Amino acid sequence: MSVPAFIDITEEDQASELRAYLKSKGADISEENSTEGGLHVDLAQIIEACDVCLKDDDKDVESVMNSIVSLLLILETEKQEALIESLCEKLVKFREGERPSLRMQLLSNLFHGMDENTPVRYSVFCGLIKVAATCNAIAFIPTDLDQVRKWIIDWNLNTEKKHTLLRLVYEALVDCKKGEAAAKMMVELLGSYTEDNASQARVDAHRCIVRALKDPNTFLFDHLLALKPVRFLEGELIHDLLTIFVSAKLAAYVKFYQSNKDFIDSLGLSHEQNMAKMRLLTFMGMAVEFKEISFDTMQQELQTDAEDVEAFVIDAVRTKMVYCKIDQTQRKVVVSHSTHRTFGKQQWQQLHDNLTSWKANLATVKTSLHTLSPSA
Repeated sequence: MSVPAFIDITEEDQASELRAYLKSKGADISEENSTEGGLHVDLAQIIEACDVCLKDDDKDVESVMNSIVSLLLILETEKQEALIESLCEKLVKFREGERPSLRMQLLSNLFHGMDENTPVRYSVFCGLIKVAATCNAIAFIPTDLDQVRKWIIDWNLNTEKKHTLLRLVYEALVDCKKGEAAAKMMVELLGSYTEDNASQARVDAHRCIVRALKDPNTFLFDHLLALKPVRFLEGELIHDLLTIFVSAKLAAYVKFYQSNKDFIDSLGLSHEQNMAKMRLLTFMGMAVEFKEISFDTMQQELQTDAEDVEAFVIDAVRTKMVYCKIDQTQRKVVVSHSTHRTFGKQQWQQLHDNLTSWKANLATVKTSLHTLSPSA
């Protein structure tokens, strides 16, 4: 991608034009190009002084900054990184909160003007995310998990930068109320830790659990228990709470809450919302085990009034986690399907048995058809 510059002149003359322009705006910079160090030194001085032009109208600013970008892109790769990081820092922090669309455009021009595999694109993308998060514009930045994974490989990021990138995208998605995408990003982040560094992710693991429990559309949590940073929290109250939401019944949560009310409150979790979610999770477990459940059993297990059972079932069906119908005459719920709260060895074995049975049944049907019509 080509980045628009002032005019078609030599790099030295372009740097000189930029120096003169910045000087005219009050920058503390010489109009003469550096006699030692060449373009690399000139650009370092120009970027250091470019703050003054950010006060001008958008058209002038974009032209000046694009001229700087065009010079940056022709430098040798090893000389680009420090300068690009310096420019990104200025665009992110200068007059923070003001004119975000302009700053995003300038960073975008730089990002897309670079080769896709250039490692320093990491710094530019981080700048884009930071600016976008301040103005609820994350939707305009590519944050698809598969794309982020590809960039991590293309840019050959080390562990620290990989974690920084994933955490930055996660926080931006949270700020912009993109809960589902944020949850996937956090799971990716936690999954990138190893046994050796899992202890470093304590804060992230804690935050991941709380956000998952708080999300009104998240009902399955067993995958979190397999993450190494989460396993590192075993023995702590937050891990005990997660375990309850993974596989325990409502009664277990009520008992936990009675003993740890202050802890639940400190997490910013709503006890009422927790109760509602645990009722659904308890019902899901019951629906997996029994195909018919009486109203009396539901009233007892879900700790609810008799007149509220039908309304609860309707709400449960709306979540699409359970498919069932109400038999008002016999005061029971007839289950057709329920999502498993956990999916381990037992569930895989059950799936294997079901598929094997279906395969045998299809073979029987095929044999019968051949018997009835040998030519078929």
